[in-house]
Order: sequence, then structure tokens, then C-alpha cells
Amino acid sequence: MSFLTSIISSALSFFYELTQSWGLAIILLTIVIRLLMHPLTVSQSKSLLVMRKLQPKMKELQEKYKDKPEEYQKRLVALYKEHKTNPLGGCLPMLLQMPILFALFYVLRDANYGEAGFLWIPSLSAPDPTYLLPLLTAASTYIQMKLTTTDPAQQGMMYIMPLFIGFISLSFPSGLTLYWVISNITGYVQQLLINKRLMALDEEGSVAN
Repeated sequence: MSFLTSIISSALSFFYELTQSWGLAIILLTIVIRLLMHPLTVSQSKSLLVMRKLQPKMKELQEKYKDKPEEYQKRLVALYKEHKTNPLGGCLPMLLQMPILFALFYVLRDANYGEAGFLWIPSLSAPDPTYLLPLLTAASTYIQMKLTTTDPAQQGMMYIMPLFIGFISLSFPSGLTLYWVISNITGYVQQLLINKRLMALDEEGSVAN
């Protein structure tokens, strides 16, 4: 983790030297990291799309072999092989991203911004006294989750998680909360483009290839 935090801290300093603004440095760093993780995001989205399309067939197998668990597992594995997918395919890219995201969180939380402000924010080192950033954090989290949440069982989290993140961001330095908002907005645009591309591939029948 110290290796990653060192790299991210150096990148943040580089963007600050480039722009002479901690706010712009945070925005540029966030966008660059999102772009670097784009292949992992595409892989995750592609795997989740395939698994979603397989849900009806998986349900049929579950009903057909509900009294034969071994046969069900055998047929399920065959289904995965047929469609060249892995049930863990959507989780692995996220796991690979986690160390980077944790390192980024620590760097932006502990960075020394001095008394620097940005736009309406009087100090990036302190929580936003206007509460606008926490509100934007909650709203952007909700919008992004609405785009990516497809499981009806997870609909409740689409309301709980944004409220929770908005609440805890009340005590975060504004620099960290600014990152969260920009990351959500960038992620939303990124996901729209990925979904559009995957829908085109799905129509061609080549999503799993």
C-alpha cells in the first residue's frame, strides 16, 4: 500500500505543479486513474452483462435439478463454459481496483492542502461548511448506482448507500469529497459509453467473445 500511496502522492504533486491548483490537481488525478482502470471496468461490465443474460437459464436449471444438487452444479459449469464466462468475472476486476482506490483515499484524506480553497470551497483541508459537496456526493452516488444496479434485491441499497456516503462525507476534508464527486461523475459517463458499446456487441452476438 505504501508503494501505491507514494506513486499517487507524486502524481497529485505533479498535477499541482502543472496547474497551481489543488482542486484542479485532484480532478485531473481522478480522471487519469479512472482512465487507467477503464479496461478493468469494461471487463467487469461485460461479465455482469453475460451473467445477467444467463439468469433465466440458471433459474431453469435450478428448478429442473432442485433435487439433484450435483447434477445442477455440473450443468451450471457447462453453461458457463458454453458462454465463456466466469461467475467471479465481475468481482475480480473490482478486487484488482481496491488497493488503488484505498491508496487514493488515504492520499487525498491526509494530503496537506494548506489553506487552499477551490470554487466555493474555502478550504480543501476542512469539511465543506456549505454542505454542498456532501449533497453532491450523495446525489452522484445515487445516479451512478441507478445506472449499474440491475438486481431487484439490491434496490434498497441504491437509497441507503448514497445517504450513508453523504453522511460520512460531512466529516471528510473537502479535497477527498471533491474526488468522490468527480469520480462518480466520470464513472457515470464512462459507464454510459461502456453500456452503449456492450449493447452494440450484444446485438451482434459477440459479447461473450
